[in-house]
Amino acid sequence: MAIHEPCRCFGAGRYRYLSRSRISIRGDHPCRHPAQYQTRLDRISNQSHSSAHRYTRHRRPCALHPIKPLVLVDNTFLSPFYASPLLMGADLVLHSLTKYINGHSDVVMGALILPPHQKALTATLRFLQNAIGAVPSPYDSWLALRGAKTLALRMKAHGLNALALAEFLSTSPHVLSVTYPGLASHPRHDRAIDALSPHARTWISKLTPDKAGIPFGGMISFRIKGGEEAAEKFLTSTRLFTLAESLGGVESLAEHPARMTHGSVPEEERIKLGIEGDLIRLSVGVEEQEDLIEDVKRALDIASRL
Repeated sequence: MAIHEPCRCFGAGRYRYLSRSRISIRGDHPCRHPAQYQTRLDRISNQSHSSAHRYTRHRRPCALHPIKPLVLVDNTFLSPFYASPLLMGADLVLHSLTKYINGHSDVVMGALILPPHQKALTATLRFLQNAIGAVPSPYDSWLALRGAKTLALRMKAHGLNALALAEFLSTSPHVLSVTYPGLASHPRHDRAIDALSPHARTWISKLTPDKAGIPFGGMISFRIKGGEEAAEKFLTSTRLFTLAESLGGVESLAEHPARMTHGSVPEEERIKLGIEGDLIRLSVGVEEQEDLIEDVKRALDIASRL
C-alpha cells in the first residue's frame, strides 16, 4: 500500500513509523502511474514542518485511478481559521489539537474531521478509536474546548505578528531567504490567497491594505547567513523565543529542524526536503509585535558576529 505525499513533506515521527511499516510514501502523483502502486491515501499538508511550503489546492485524484484514493489534508499549521479544506474537496481533515486549536501547550490530542457524506468511514474510525482506546480524558477535552473558544482571536494575532516579522526578516542583511506565503514576494502568495477560508478572507478584507502581504498563519522559516553555527548562535541568543520543537501556542518558539524535529531523518532525505543546517523555524506567538521583532533583530546581530 502507498501514500501519496507531495514533496514528501512529513515530520520525523511519521517518517520513523512508516519506515518500519509496509506502507510506502510516494512523491509522484498517483494519477501519473496508477498501475505501479496501490495508493489508498492522497495526503496533503497545508504546510510542512520544515520549510513552510504549503499545498493549498486540494486536487481530487484522477478519475481514472482504479482505487480513487481518499484525500486527507493536514490542516494543523493553518488551523480552521485560515483554511477550510472540506470546502475545497477534501475527504478528511487532520488536526493536531495540541497546536493552534488548543493553543496553550498543555494538551496532547488529535482529531479527524469528516464531511457528512463520509458516514461509513466515520463509523469505521469511531469503531477503531473505541477498540484501540485512543479516547482523550475529560480534562484534556475540556482544555482543548477552552482553547477552541479563543482560536479566532489568537490566530489573528499570530498572523499579524508573523507577517510583520516575516517582512522584517526579508529585509535583514543577515538572512538568506524567508518562507512565509503571506508575503507578497512569496512565489505561492496567490495560492495562499486562494486557500483562505471564507471567514479569514472576510477579516483580511477589512484590514488596512499592507503591501507586504497578508496574515497567513503563524509559522515562518528562514535561512540565516553563516550556516549551522550562526543558526545555533541565533537560537541560543533569543529571549522571547524559546528553543523548543512544538508550535501553535500563545508563546513564541524557535527550533532547528535539522537537529530537532527532523533529526532522525537521514541527511540525504533532509536535504531533499530543504532542511539544511542554516534553516530556522519560528512559531510566532501573540506577544507584542515590536518586542518579537526586537528579539529576533538582537539575536541576528549576535549571530552575525561569529
